[in-house]
Amino acid sequence: MEPLTDQNWLLSVGTFLPLVGVLVMMFIPRSEEATHKIVGIATAGATLAVGIVTLFAFDYSEAGRLQFFVDAEWIPVIDANFTVGIDGISLPLYILSMAVTFLVMIYTWDNMPDAGNPKAFYILMLVLQVGMAGTFMAQDLILFFVFFELVLLPMYFMIGVWGGEQRKYASLKFFLYTMFGSAFMLVAFIALYFQTGAESFGFQHLIEAGAGIDRNVQIWIFAGMFLGFAVKVPMFPFHTWLPDAHTQAPTQGSVILAAILLKLGTYGFVRIAIPMLPEGAVEWAPVIGILAVIGNIYGALGCLAQTDMKRLIAFSSVAHMGFVMLGISTLTEFGINAAIFGMVAHGLITGMLFFVAGSVKHRYHTLEIKRLSGMLIQAPRLGWIMGFAAMASLGLPGLAGFWGEFPAILSAYNPGFGLSTALFRTLMVIAAVGTVLAAGYLLWLYQRTAFGEPSDEFTTHGSGESSGHGGVAHSLSSAANADADEHHDEIYDVTPIEWIAWTPFLLGIVVFGVYPQLLFKVINPAVTELVANLGRSLG
Repeated sequence: MEPLTDQNWLLSVGTFLPLVGVLVMMFIPRSEEATHKIVGIATAGATLAVGIVTLFAFDYSEAGRLQFFVDAEWIPVIDANFTVGIDGISLPLYILSMAVTFLVMIYTWDNMPDAGNPKAFYILMLVLQVGMAGTFMAQDLILFFVFFELVLLPMYFMIGVWGGEQRKYASLKFFLYTMFGSAFMLVAFIALYFQTGAESFGFQHLIEAGAGIDRNVQIWIFAGMFLGFAVKVPMFPFHTWLPDAHTQAPTQGSVILAAILLKLGTYGFVRIAIPMLPEGAVEWAPVIGILAVIGNIYGALGCLAQTDMKRLIAFSSVAHMGFVMLGISTLTEFGINAAIFGMVAHGLITGMLFFVAGSVKHRYHTLEIKRLSGMLIQAPRLGWIMGFAAMASLGLPGLAGFWGEFPAILSAYNPGFGLSTALFRTLMVIAAVGTVLAAGYLLWLYQRTAFGEPSDEFTTHGSGESSGHGGVAHSLSSAANADADEHHDEIYDVTPIEWIAWTPFLLGIVVFGVYPQLLFKVINPAVTELVANLGRSLG
C-alpha cells in the first residue's frame, strides 16, 4: 500500500501544537487564572482548526490509504522512526480527540473543579491532547507506545488532584492497571519485532512480515497485546478500574476518558493486533467475542445495581464497549465498520452523559439517584438533554448509538475466516439481551432523576430558567434538612457556556444518527483494505 504524501506537515503540527500553549502558560503567573483559561482554549481551538484543515484536505476517494504520510529517522539505534499517517479508520478518532478537548476546555471556563489551579489543569489537558492525537496518527510501534503511555500521567494527576474523596485510590488503581497492561503490550511489540526480523518498527513492515511468523508464536504475542489493549478498553474482567476512575474523576476527566481514552484500546486491536498477527487474531477472536458479551451483560447488570449516577454511566461504558469488541471479534468488514462507528458514537453519547452528570453534581452537590427527582421541573432544559442522551445511549433508531450497536450485533450472524457460526450466533442473541437491559437501566435512571416532583431537599422557587449563573433560583430546604442542605441553594438550568460546549455533541449524535453514511463512507475503504490484507495473510 503506497502512502499519499501531500501536505504531510499537517499531522505533526496538529499533534504537537498544544505544546506551544503549554510553553506559553509556563511563563504566565499562576494567579492569572483568566489568562491561563484564554491561552488553553485558544491553543485547543487552533489545534482543532488544524484538524479541520486536515479534514478538508483529506482525499476521501483514497480513504483506504495512508495520507499526510511522514517517515523520518528518530531513534536509529533501535530502528524506531517518526512515522505518521492517517486513513479512514484513524481520521474520525483523530478529529474527535481535538474537538472533545476543545469543548471540555470551554466547559471548564465556568466549571473549574474545586481544587482550582487552572494553570496546571489546562496544561495537563493540552499534554493529554498530544498523547491522544499522537496515538491515532502513529505508524511506528515505539512511537505508538510513547503516545499511548503519554496519556497516563495527565489523567493520573487529573483524577488524583481534582477528583472526589476517594481520588487517591482511584488514580492509583487506574495507573497500576494501565501499567500492568502496557508492560505486556511492550513485551509483545518487542517480540513481534524480533520474530519478524523487520527492518523497523513501522506498521507496514510488521504487517507484511507478521503473517510469516509461526502460528503458535503469533498466538502468544497476540496474548500480550490483548492484555495491553483489553485493560485500556476496558474489557471484562479487566474493567474494575473504570467505575472507580469515572466516579472520582472531575467531569472533564470523565468526559475525556469516556470519549477518547477508552478508544485507544479498541483502536489498538484494529490497527495493530489484528493486521499484524492474523492467525493469532483468528485464534483469539472467539475469546474476545465471549468476553465482549460477558462484559455487555455484566456491565448492564452492574448499572442496575448502582446508586450513583456517575458510577452507573461508567458501568454503561463497560456494556457499550462490549458491542464494539463483539464487532471487532467477527473479523468482518461489517463488524469492524460497526465497531469503529460505535467508538465515535460512544464518545459523543457517553461524553454527553458525563457532562450532564457533572452539571447535576455542580447544582445538587450529590449524584445519589435516590436524592434526585423532578429535574424536568427545576431545570427542564437539563432534564431534556439528559433524556436525549439516555435515548441515544440505549440505541434508539435515528440517533448515533443505534448504528454502533445494531450492526455490531448483526455482524455476529456471519463471522469471518472460519470462526464458529454457532458460537457467534449465540453471542449475537446474548448481546441482543444486553440492549434490553440497557433500555432498562437508562430509563430507570431517567425516570428517577427527571420525573416526579423535586424532593424537599432541593425545592426551589421560580421557574428554573437561567441565562447563566445570574438567573439562579434559590433553594429552600425543609427545616428538617436545613443544616445538611446549606450548599443546595442554586438549582439552575443550562448556562450559555454549557450550551456552547454541549451543542456539537448533540448535533453529532443527531447527524450521525440520521445520516450514518457520512461516517461509514470514510471508515469503510480502510476497513475493506484491512480485511482484504487479513484474508491474503491467512491464504
